[in-house]
Amino acid sequence: MSYRIAYAPPADDTLAKMGNAASFRDVMAATIGRDPYGHGSTAVRGERDRREATVLGAIVLYYVAGSILTVTVVRLIPSL
Repeated sequence: MSYRIAYAPPADDTLAKMGNAASFRDVMAATIGRDPYGHGSTAVRGERDRREATVLGAIVLYYVAGSILTVTVVRLIPSL
């Protein structure tokens, strides 16, 4: 089962500025998109569907909507 990955405007703006945006999207699809509760992600503030993970050195904050199979990235903090 795969989840669709959507980027909220602030995360999409950050992604557009990343030099490895295409690779990042591919890795997101292969990891978080296939298992949003895996890939070393952790629940944020005890909320199971509010998650944080590190992907290609970037910190990704996202919400999981299991009923519609969508992951929404709300914040993206690229590595320096």
